[in-house]
Amino acid sequence: MAELRDLPGVDALLAAPEFESLTAAFGTQSVKDVIRSVQTQIRNDRAVPAWAASIDGWQKTIEAHLAPVAYRSVFNLTGTIIHTNLGRALISDDLWDGIRDLVTRPANLEYDLKTGRRGDRDLVVESRLQRLIGCEAATVVNNNAAALMLVLNTFALGQRVPVSRGELIEIGGSFRLPDLMTRSGCELVEVGTTNRTHLDDFARVASDAAMLLKVHPSNYHISGFTTDVDAKSMAGLAREHAIPSCVDLGSGTLVDLTRWGLPKEPTPQAVLADGIDLVTFSGDKLLGGVQAGIIVGTKTYVDAIKKNPMKRALRADKITLAALDATLKLYEEPQQLAETLPLLKTLTLTSATLKSRARKLSKALPSTWQHAVEASQAQIGSGALPDKTIESIALTLQHAEHSADEIADLLRSLPTPVIGRVHGDKVWLDMRGAQPLQDLAKTLGELAP
Repeated sequence: MAELRDLPGVDALLAAPEFESLTAAFGTQSVKDVIRSVQTQIRNDRAVPAWAASIDGWQKTIEAHLAPVAYRSVFNLTGTIIHTNLGRALISDDLWDGIRDLVTRPANLEYDLKTGRRGDRDLVVESRLQRLIGCEAATVVNNNAAALMLVLNTFALGQRVPVSRGELIEIGGSFRLPDLMTRSGCELVEVGTTNRTHLDDFARVASDAAMLLKVHPSNYHISGFTTDVDAKSMAGLAREHAIPSCVDLGSGTLVDLTRWGLPKEPTPQAVLADGIDLVTFSGDKLLGGVQAGIIVGTKTYVDAIKKNPMKRALRADKITLAALDATLKLYEEPQQLAETLPLLKTLTLTSATLKSRARKLSKALPSTWQHAVEASQAQIGSGALPDKTIESIALTLQHAEHSADEIADLLRSLPTPVIGRVHGDKVWLDMRGAQPLQDLAKTLGELAP
């Protein structure tokens, strides 16, 4: 058994070839600090573990300490396409390559090349949105919650805003609309009931309201004996009282998804056509781009939003704006969108393609693993179309020596973690996320027999 005096020096470990990948992945100082921490624990325990006798043992131990606090790419085979916890919408390699210079080199982010003076950082994306949506004006912040907060703070600071009780949503991480409204500096006025709200409910409080707000139920669904106030009626009531109206779409799309056989979802264009003054929606959900909060609508109101000091605190950076503009550009060729937008391409994969993926992956598994190709259901995720699923195909895994939960643990511990879902006594790997297929096959082949 090794003695404490036999522990290798920190510099000796860092110089070992096995540690090159660790320092490249996590940083030299981070690796050094963990080595020291582990060695201190060993000395406190006065016992040298068996793994400490080899460089390989040190490499695996240090990596195990660092891996939980590092961003890593994973395979999302959960069956939730836009997974909030796994980065939401995918960005294509072609799109990223197209904006590389804008990200890595100086760019005219807030510089007017004609005048040589300071410019508007939202101008490029705003122009694109004006063309695509037909809106008078637009602006961008870092996410949709920020977009709604900015709207509320601009037009209802210290004032009352009525919202239907059936639309008092809770979004991810236990963040709730009533709390967001309070932090925005306005007073929530609940109207109607959970399942039924009428225009009269809003009309009774509209004279004391600073604005009217409608929240699209993008992350939940209430069915049965229900009534809500449509956007056109709300817009008309707001005009009667000379106050702005706003619809928070949450997960917004710029195209009619039914053309690809997908469930229908309202578009900003349709909401604005109903007379609503402002619409907010996300950039990284059904739009299929990066995290962003987009506000479109009447120029007078958008201009007021841009002048709010909070806009600077919530503004998007150059990477977000460059990627968002590149994503929006894809919508200028809607007939090609199912091939150019990764999200839509994933949602429209055929059953034959999904089955082919499953069969190819099953061949990569060690022979001791039990597997089957089974029909499944996928959901769009991140609050988009919560009551709808789409047909899919899954590769299910079982093992004589492991429970389903243990299999899920093994999959997450692979060099590139594979994230599936446990259902019954199996782990289900949904094939809509099985890309890049060759890399995934290689990764699954590294499962222990």
